[in-house]
Amino acid sequence: MTLVRFEPFRTFESMIRRFNELFDELDRSMPVRFELGSFSPRVDISEDERNVYIQAELPGVAKEDVKVTISEDRVLTIRGEKKQERKVEERNFLRVERTFGSFSRSFMLPENVKIDEIDAKFENGVLTITLPKAEPSKPKEVEVKVR
Repeated sequence: MTLVRFEPFRTFESMIRRFNELFDELDRSMPVRFELGSFSPRVDISEDERNVYIQAELPGVAKEDVKVTISEDRVLTIRGEKKQERKVEERNFLRVERTFGSFSRSFMLPENVKIDEIDAKFENGVLTITLPKAEPSKPKEVEVKVR
């Protein structure tokens, strides 16, 4: 009978290597996706007692290139364009991570948001949208006469 040395971490190292290869492949494919000219900005959504807040990260985007709309069916959409500020010179890029082009994100608004009072502020590459909440309706009691 031959004894085989047990090396539990060899399998683990192989798995880590494969994960790294997978992420490297995904990383190499990212510029192709963004060359199509669209991306989706990252957002944080939070709330307090009076408001819901949406903060969208839009570094490098000019304020005049951002548009916020609300449709009849209560969908808030942030859209715009991040323009490429430089001409592409004749050179080989080894890595392209910055994104340019159009972007869009949409959110269904809750019923308790006062649509007419929504406010948006753009500062230091962050769009902050403040959505005021309506006062919760108080339960109404109606007396029904019994005959």
